[in-house]
This record gives sequence, structure tokens and C-alpha cells, in this order.
Amino acid sequence: MQATIPAGLDRKEAEVYGRLDPKRLPKHIAIIMDGNGRWARRRHLPRIAGHRAGVSSVRSTVETAARIGIPALTLYAFSEENWRKRPASEVDFLMGLLCRYLKAEVPTLNKNNVRLEYIGRQHELPPSVQEKMRWAREATAHNTGMVLTLALNYSARTELVDAFKSLADAAARNGGLDHLEIDEDAVSRHLYTRHLPDPDLVVRTSGEMRLSNFLLWQLAYAEIYVTPTLWPEFRGSHLLEGIAEYQKRERRYGGLAGDADRGEVAKVSRAGAPAPHSTRSGRS
Repeated sequence: MQATIPAGLDRKEAEVYGRLDPKRLPKHIAIIMDGNGRWARRRHLPRIAGHRAGVSSVRSTVETAARIGIPALTLYAFSEENWRKRPASEVDFLMGLLCRYLKAEVPTLNKNNVRLEYIGRQHELPPSVQEKMRWAREATAHNTGMVLTLALNYSARTELVDAFKSLADAAARNGGLDHLEIDEDAVSRHLYTRHLPDPDLVVRTSGEMRLSNFLLWQLAYAEIYVTPTLWPEFRGSHLLEGIAEYQKRERRYGGLAGDADRGEVAKVSRAGAPAPHSTRSGRS
């Protein structure tokens, strides 16, 4: 029986969606948005033109993910390293672009029942940007559909440092470091993403084969899909192609073929999705 096509998909998206199993959609998709600079360079445009063009890709991807019922989508928007390695003029442009995006897109997020969250060291961002971020989060807080998380001033290594600091602080408030107990569940509860299930699928655009310090703990068992498409050219149909590839794979979580199908990994994460990190037994 062919799947019912969700409302709002265009012809190409509907064609790809028709090949999917709606019961096996990822619970959480993470995307490393890469290729803005190369897109601009190939057109003899300044880098900022690529960043500006990438906004349309964000809109298309978010709307498609929400329409097909993906519970969580996380976008790697601005890394901690961007502060140190990009010209100040480009960083300033990106901060302004973020503010304009939030102002323009909140009505669309509300229309699609999307709730906005953030991960990263938000307190280090300019005060005006933090204020706009708070406004957008509050404006979408009532929505009950997909959770869109923007990784801003984010570094996976910094996240782990902050998690271990938080663990130590919690132990100090509970009688001292003698009470410090560290296991995988404890670490997960102190990550920026503690409100989310671990990603099932990570998508990287522009053909690069690296994770770039993104969700290193959480992506331990994620399926990786790399597309040569540059981010400004990425659309909802490309996301669906990534999901189609994801559904071709057998997820074993270190077990034998068929184990995941028989047991569905059996355990549930803190956010209600399968928790592969709790069943580690070595890689196959």
C-alpha cells in the first residue's frame, strides 16, 4: 500500500516520499550545513551571498521535515570555531542574518507547529542576538510539533567540558566530589541536548567526510549520509533522499544482523526515542 503523501509537499518531494516507509522515519535528524562559501565562489560572489542563499535551504528543509512528521531536527548553524577563524565582518553579517531569519521565520515556524530551541554557549553571543533568540523561542514555545534546534556558538568538545563541569558542580552541591558518579546516562543528562533523543541520521552537505566537532557524543550510532549538494542548493527533496538512503541500512548498534529488528534496541531514551547509547557492546 502506497503511503499517504503529506500535505504541502511539492511534486519532487512527493515522488521521493512515496518510496519511504512512514513507520521507519528517523526520530531525530542532524544536519551539518556546508558549502555556502563554495557556492558563492563558483558564482564569483562574496561569501556572504552564499550565507544569504542558504536561508532558503533552511526554510525548505525545516518545512519538509515538519510536514512529514520528523520529531526533531538539529541544524549546525554557527560553530564556536567560526568566531576565531572567520573575518569579523563575516561574523557580524552572520549574526545579523540570524536575527533577520528569526524575525522573518517565526510565523512560518508557528504555521508548521515547530518549536525552536538552541544549543551552544548562547551567553557568549552578542546581547542583541541573545534577545532576538529569546523572543523567537518564546514565540514558538506553545507549538507541539517538531523541535527545531539551532546549534549556535556550538562545539561538541566544549559541550562535553561543560557537561563534566556540571556533573562536578552537582556532586559538590550533594555532599562533595566523593558523591560524583559518572556513567553514560549521567553524562547524557548534562549535555546541551538532554531534551532530545540522540540523532538517528546525520546529513552533511558539500561532500565533506567529517563531523566538524558536531554532536560527537550523540552521533555515536547515527547513520551518516553525505551528499555533494552544496547547502544553498539543498532542498526538502534532498532531505527525503537522505531518509531513503537511511531506510536502506540495517542498524545493528554493535549487535548481529537482525538484532535491532527483533528488539528495537528495547530501551527508551530520556526523550522517548530508541536509546542506542545504552546498548553498546562494541562495533561489529
